Amino acid sequence: MIDDKQLEKILRRVEKPARYIGNEHNSIKKEVTNDTVRFAFAFPDVYDVGMSHLGLHILYNLLNNEKDIYCERVFSPWVDMEEQMRNNDVLLYGLESKDPINEFDFVGFTLQYEMSYTNILNMLDLGGISLLSKDRKDKEPFVIAGGPCAFNPEPLADIIDIFVIGEGEEVTLEILNMYKQWKKEDKSRKDFLCMISSIEGVYVPQLYNVLYNEDGTIRDFFAESENVSTRIRKRIIRNLDETFFPEKIIVPFIETVHDRIMLEIFRGCTRGCRFCQAGMIYRPIRERSVDSLVELAKRLVEATGHEEISLSSLSTSDYSSIVELVNRLITEFKDKKIGLSLPSLRLDSFSLDVIEEIQKVRKTGLTFAPEAGSQRLRDVINKGITEENLINSVRDAFGSGWSTVKLYFMLGLPTENSDDILGIKDLAYKVKDEFFKLPREERKGNLKVTVSTACFVPKPFTPFQWHPQDTIQVFNEKINLLKSKIKDNKITYNHHDSRLSYLEAVLARGDRKLSKVLIKAWEKGCKFDGWADLFDFSKWMSAFEDCGIDPDFYATRERNYDEILPWDFIDAGVSKDYLIKENEKAKKGELTKDCRLGCTACGINTCFTGGVC
Repeated sequence: MIDDKQLEKILRRVEKPARYIGNEHNSIKKEVTNDTVRFAFAFPDVYDVGMSHLGLHILYNLLNNEKDIYCERVFSPWVDMEEQMRNNDVLLYGLESKDPINEFDFVGFTLQYEMSYTNILNMLDLGGISLLSKDRKDKEPFVIAGGPCAFNPEPLADIIDIFVIGEGEEVTLEILNMYKQWKKEDKSRKDFLCMISSIEGVYVPQLYNVLYNEDGTIRDFFAESENVSTRIRKRIIRNLDETFFPEKIIVPFIETVHDRIMLEIFRGCTRGCRFCQAGMIYRPIRERSVDSLVELAKRLVEATGHEEISLSSLSTSDYSSIVELVNRLITEFKDKKIGLSLPSLRLDSFSLDVIEEIQKVRKTGLTFAPEAGSQRLRDVINKGITEENLINSVRDAFGSGWSTVKLYFMLGLPTENSDDILGIKDLAYKVKDEFFKLPREERKGNLKVTVSTACFVPKPFTPFQWHPQDTIQVFNEKINLLKSKIKDNKITYNHHDSRLSYLEAVLARGDRKLSKVLIKAWEKGCKFDGWADLFDFSKWMSAFEDCGIDPDFYATRERNYDEILPWDFIDAGVSKDYLIKENEKAKKGELTKDCRLGCTACGINTCFTGGVC
């Protein structure tokens, strides 16, 4: 355990010391005994970001509900704190006990973003844990990881001991229960990894080998033992009303990215946007009941004192009872002035009545994601919305007193041309025009339209997983075209760093050869790569060169349908035949209906839900 006086001395020298002290309201402390299984939930970014992650709060409380399991939190220390820790020989520690994480049984990372991978290495090193799984001794923790990026675990295959594929509530407890059994039997580290490989949703990279063709593509992926499955099937929670959701969440001392209650209303999505990995890997859709959500909201408000509830899902307005839920929550909390926010609104299901109810308590800006600037390209990606949807929505919103609108788009989508790009500018100007069509006396506030463009990243388990990504040069040409055309003081244009998106594509579609690149990049000083002021693209390119690996092979190369992809051994429920069919429909600009309106034969119902979604 770190000495209190030493910690106090260090914290005087760093920004936001409250990131490192623990002891927040609703945090949990336990006595550690020989029977305690210690689990560090590790978020590979700063406290302010990690404490806004709903999955942390779910697993933290779920594990701590077990008498003999103690879950603590650990975050990536900011550079000032890291410097102090290294200079004073302080190992990375769990916030609750202040014990070094190398004394824990498990260190579990959530993989939300590929560009946080170097932070994983930095946290392991700061915690005194071997970077490579093959080098870890019997007394070192098992390093486990899950989350959306785990659906292609291969770039981290040499680093992570255990991957959880899919939803983690049930499978994490199964792993920890098997660990208790293994501990009693005093077997080897390898024995434990073999034991848990039988659990559905668990992938242990050490138990598999990969052979490559001369051109660098994969020739074969195979298990080293007949007892190990060569197909890893994702885990899902079948009934959300019956699964765990915390009734208390930790209240940070400092402001975090999302300083509010997050109420998860459903999982999955039925829309079938062809660029969206989450919409594919989180199928099938499963909803919580209104009664259950209202009861959870009451308990969370009472336990936290937060003044805002955010309804969390992939497409909030697609919740089948959204109007009833919003009305009940507003009725329940109007006297307490508790605000309600609905992220992830879809233009075609935009309900002005719902929004007007929400704004009676607290008005915020509206966010929409048309994704593409032309109807042709929106059909290619199966977005299923029209320009009319957008214009009608903002017209209604402006008429009801709104004046701040954010519009999200992507550059580099398959088949994109200059007309599609200029369509982004045209849409933004049409939105502005709708505001000024209102009589002056009916306009409320000062209009602010923010246009943001991300660079398209082809992701595993999407119909676009075979597509090449645009080069950095092409992305920059498209960004500069928009910059030159958007000239209006009511419209702000923001864009992502194309170099960062390029590296994201490399890691999203990479194989296990990238583990050595990650380590080399970290050795050169790469960390917090998602933070603009710390991102150093030249160090990454130097790491690829040192390792003799061409990043274009992963980012800008088109795959063919018969190539073995690094993640092909994972069963996400959506069949490859379906993804191919959707990709071919995209090339023709053909839409696929929302699967709430009828089955689209994605495959999830044949193996995960007994024939019914």
